[in-house]
Amino acid sequence: MNPGFHPALRTRLCSLLGIDAPIVQPGMGWVADGGLAAAVSEAGGLGVIGAATMTLAELRQAIGIVKSRTARPFGVNIRSDAPDVEDRVKLMIAERVAVAGFALAPGERLLKTLKDAGLVCIPSVGARRHAEKVAGWGADAVIVQGGEAGGHTGAVATTVLLPQIVDAVDIPVIAAGGFFDGRGLVAALSYGAVGVAMGTRMLMTAESPVPPPVKAVYLAKGVGDTVVTDQIDGHPHRVLRTPFIDRLVAASGWRDLSRAAGSALELRRKTGVSTGALLRQALAVRRQHGYSWRQVVMAANTPILLRKTMVDGEVDFGIISGGQVTGMIGDIPTVAELIRRVMGEASAVLEGFCRGDAQ
Repeated sequence: MNPGFHPALRTRLCSLLGIDAPIVQPGMGWVADGGLAAAVSEAGGLGVIGAATMTLAELRQAIGIVKSRTARPFGVNIRSDAPDVEDRVKLMIAERVAVAGFALAPGERLLKTLKDAGLVCIPSVGARRHAEKVAGWGADAVIVQGGEAGGHTGAVATTVLLPQIVDAVDIPVIAAGGFFDGRGLVAALSYGAVGVAMGTRMLMTAESPVPPPVKAVYLAKGVGDTVVTDQIDGHPHRVLRTPFIDRLVAASGWRDLSRAAGSALELRRKTGVSTGALLRQALAVRRQHGYSWRQVVMAANTPILLRKTMVDGEVDFGIISGGQVTGMIGDIPTVAELIRRVMGEASAVLEGFCRGDAQ
């Protein structure tokens, strides 16, 4: 820890993970590659590879990239319902990944398998009952995501959800949804959290692989330029408003279904997933969420629409996930600059409290 940072910033999260700054970069699909995760971990936070949109071979490569660039702890975020989840778990254990995160809530057996192998398990939750369930299974910590966050999100604001879950569980709680600077970090700590996860802010860094034209779209948006819709994949999803999103939200019926089916097949070709595995995953999603077939196909379509923007840079024909803090972001620093800035701002706020400078 930089001796210039306030000692209160050395939280339980730092001790649990062996990191210097209580700042987590979430495992964002198509964004959290090996380069970004390595940069965050090397700068003192926790970098996390977003493996949900990767093949097993791509995940192995991403882990190799992180390990070649830093000796600091890092994590991997996986889908608990992935057809090859057991192979991914074996890889994470063999490669001595420090932290396991989950794009969907893990089952008890999966969580315990990883935990027994020595990984720190940190599920993401959006409701008190989910936090209580995973805490009962032995989760080491939870990320609590409020409604301000980008991507899949809930309806309860962080300022309401966070203290509710802090009071309900006895494991460390990491706050997510609406955080981008040192003031937010201090606010989260005051609620009882042990750190913050910053998705949109980390996406807008120099090491983020998101193409420059897409980053330019983020920079141009205000705090009111996001929308939450379930028309993308059946779950509430916060995205940046674009003409494409406005058309997608307004569209319905078989035209949408036909477009989604075509994109689902394209995703199968790009990932190498067999038709049988794709169908099995679709059936599992249908059973778990009670989706109609249209919703199932739209859910399969979502990764392709995200890839069009986050990888291909096609801002006119894809989904741009983003939190409400998008409108508060005005630059694209390096990861190291961002983490130093956040920690410095937080230290200044805390020192001001100690001096009685608070207004």
